[in-house]
Amino acid sequence: MDTSVLPIIILLPLVLGTILVSWLNKFSRGVTAFGAIGVSLTSFILLLTQAKEVFNGATLSESWSWLPQLGIDLSFRLDALGLIFALLITGIGTLIYIYAYYYLSPKNSLSKLYVLLMLFMAAMLGIALSNNLIILLVFWELTSISSFLLVGYWSNYEAAQRGSRMALTITGMGGLSMLGGFILLGQITGTFQIDQITGMADQIQSSPLFVPALLMILLGAFTKSAQFPFHFWLPNAMAAPTPVSAYLHSATMVKAGIFLLARLLPIFVGSVLYHNLVTFIGLFTLCMAAFFAIFKEDLKGLLAYSTISHLGLIVCLLGIGSPLAVAAAIFHIINHATFKAALFMIAGIIDHESGTRDLRKLSGLWQLLPFTATLTMITAASMAGVPLTNGFLSKEMFFTELLADLTGPIMVLSAIIATLAGIFAVAYSIRLVHGVFFDGPIGKDVPNKDAHEPAFGMRAPATLLAILCILVGILPALLIQPIINAGTKATTQNSNFEGVHLAIWHGFNAPLVMSIIALIGGAIFYFALAKGGRIRRIDLDPYLGKFQGKIIFESILKFLLTNSRKFKRATENGKLQSYLMWIVIFTIAVVAAPLASDTLTTGTRELTYAPAIAIVLWLLLFSSCWMMLWFHHERIKAVLISGAVGLVVTMVFICFSAPDLALTQITVDVVTTVLLLMSLSLLPQLTPYESSVSRRWRDAIIAIGSGLGISWITWLILTRDHNSISWFFMQQSIPLGGGSNVVNVILVDFRGFDTFGEITVLGIAAIGALCMMDGMRAHGTIMTQGLAYRFNPSPLMFRITASWILPLALVVSLYIFLRGHNLPGGGFIAGLITSSALIIQYIAIGQDQAERMLKAKSGRLYEIWIGTGLVIAGATGLASWFWGRPFLTSAHVHISPPLLGEMHLASAALFDVGVYITVVGATMLMISVLGDSRHSSMAGPVPKE
Repeated sequence: MDTSVLPIIILLPLVLGTILVSWLNKFSRGVTAFGAIGVSLTSFILLLTQAKEVFNGATLSESWSWLPQLGIDLSFRLDALGLIFALLITGIGTLIYIYAYYYLSPKNSLSKLYVLLMLFMAAMLGIALSNNLIILLVFWELTSISSFLLVGYWSNYEAAQRGSRMALTITGMGGLSMLGGFILLGQITGTFQIDQITGMADQIQSSPLFVPALLMILLGAFTKSAQFPFHFWLPNAMAAPTPVSAYLHSATMVKAGIFLLARLLPIFVGSVLYHNLVTFIGLFTLCMAAFFAIFKEDLKGLLAYSTISHLGLIVCLLGIGSPLAVAAAIFHIINHATFKAALFMIAGIIDHESGTRDLRKLSGLWQLLPFTATLTMITAASMAGVPLTNGFLSKEMFFTELLADLTGPIMVLSAIIATLAGIFAVAYSIRLVHGVFFDGPIGKDVPNKDAHEPAFGMRAPATLLAILCILVGILPALLIQPIINAGTKATTQNSNFEGVHLAIWHGFNAPLVMSIIALIGGAIFYFALAKGGRIRRIDLDPYLGKFQGKIIFESILKFLLTNSRKFKRATENGKLQSYLMWIVIFTIAVVAAPLASDTLTTGTRELTYAPAIAIVLWLLLFSSCWMMLWFHHERIKAVLISGAVGLVVTMVFICFSAPDLALTQITVDVVTTVLLLMSLSLLPQLTPYESSVSRRWRDAIIAIGSGLGISWITWLILTRDHNSISWFFMQQSIPLGGGSNVVNVILVDFRGFDTFGEITVLGIAAIGALCMMDGMRAHGTIMTQGLAYRFNPSPLMFRITASWILPLALVVSLYIFLRGHNLPGGGFIAGLITSSALIIQYIAIGQDQAERMLKAKSGRLYEIWIGTGLVIAGATGLASWFWGRPFLTSAHVHISPPLLGEMHLASAALFDVGVYITVVGATMLMISVLGDSRHSSMAGPVPKE
């Protein structure tokens, strides 16, 4: 068995599909559709190649180590349950791609729809094949994002915008809750691997964390699968194009929550809370949504509520949790995907040809669309549970399990509710067929009275699915029974399960009586409501009032927005002093809360005497801070004093034998001082004196209190013995990192991921400065309003000196860079030294000339440097995966080239190259932006001295 096929199945639509479709769009719509269909069909065929072994009980798995310390691995597994869902995702997806080509107008972007559908398909395949809870959650959230984009495809429609936001809010909230449940499961079991977790049911259910984990996971599943009370988002997502509705709401997105319940079923079975809660929610959703579907005037709205109802049926079966109930659930998952995808396509055909999907306007279309009407009758019969269709068989199994697994009054009540739901299902199915195709002549309000059957390609997907509804309904044991049994065994992990026997006739029994009542009762109920056309005028909204899910959701959002604005107005007053005060007070409270109940005293560690140099440095630091306090209203002086504080800190690092930190501090201090001076030159040189006497006393008390608190905590820590982990880095620096400079090895190897994140943030900050300053004009050239700033040519002596500094600085940068792995230095320090030298060139010869020499006008070159540095650093980390090692694991060798002698090479040097280039690019981009005449007061004339 080839297990490497698993990631390929996901990557085909995720990478190849999205890129291929975007590229093919430049040729024609037909070529674009052919490419999308080909990618989807390839994934479907790859799954079929594994079907024989998987349905015979085999399980394929593949895993790559990613973050083993956190228990997060790129782990995939294909068993019968995952295969059933993956085949539905790719099989229905292929039919949707064919249908979408004919449905979508040439005015709309077909490639955009295909790209988003490919992204969604990959996310759903990731859910079906993931064997790690955290990886599953990543794909879960990707479905929320991609479905948001798909529902909002027609972004110029307010309904599409509103529906997509609602879907993202509800499902995103559920996903966040589910993350909490997954973390609790990880805490209970010590792993996030699904195949391991499902074998620890006793350990999980005996844990006090089980109940909160269960509730949070159920919240995620219920929101995704539109179960009460989160059902309302699904009908409001019907503003999406019909191919999207047919795909998301029949075979994929809304089934994600159901798949999660099925995948984790072994750890839930036996929990009374799980069985009672899930069974009740599913049963209530089944009946409630079926009733609402009868009165929907929008064709897709009726199908949406029908989907919610059928999802409730499946959830109820999974809540019962017995092997036969699980078999019925899996059977109905397949059946619902076939008839509901077909019905959504048919709804699109009706809308496409008649010009409306409003049931109040549609009637008599049998005369114009006889073939479509036939398909509708077949698929609607399956939805209603009419004999000789696949829907009848799974509904019979549902009735059987309700009667077999429940007892007493609960069984009687459940049977009544289920029968009522069956009556409602028959009623809305009849309304779908009778109201659209019969019920009199062609409606006078139908926009297109000359409608005709669509192209064969548009009908073909629905035709294939309708045929499957009949074939499975007549030959279930031959076509579907082995698949159902294999899926049930994989879901329940019960190897002793003997399997179900599917047949059209099981004798005259109670489930059959319930079905007969539902069929006859549904027909009577519909025609009683439709007598005289009354069903068209019944509106449930006045009866429901404010208890509609949509209204409640919008009321909650309005409440949150209103109060958040009030809170914002109360706290965001535009005064930095106020912001800092609240930040400091909150920090004091957070730190003091856990320490308040403890009696903390000085530790027993032996104190050491302060040397003379330490006292001198303390006095310098105290003087610098006092000067900062005294001159903080004068911006330029404040910046220079902060530079002095940084110099004192550098000296402290030198005294504590930390040359790497000293070099970093001094270079950062130089560059940031220049940046701050350039920024402040655009602002008035004096800040206003806003503080009153009472405010000064208040601020002084807060500052002194927080300072004393930090001092006390520092004293408590320093007077106690502690176990340092520095010994590990000292011992492993050379064997694992290949360098004797422990600080640099930590930065590029042990904590390389942190460093990569930091340079990414640095690049984002530089790009942010570019975007923020774009189009900005700082007016005024008088000293009290703002300094007119421009790098004008400097005196000749300074220019000549600067011309010598640059090559020397570059040599020093190279030296600092090359020695960084074994001696103080590295890419970050070298990058700042190079930046300092370039800044001197800017000052010496002027920004315009300096950027002409560097060919860096408008900062474009620096943006390229940032991107190049990040790519080099990231590629170095990813290269470790090709050798099966964690991200950014270093490799190092000793070589002896001729003439050069022995050389020590480490892969971390490439990562450091990326750090160096990113630091130089980010620093110079900010310098360039702040000095550019288009972004500063240089726009005006330079004043004479």
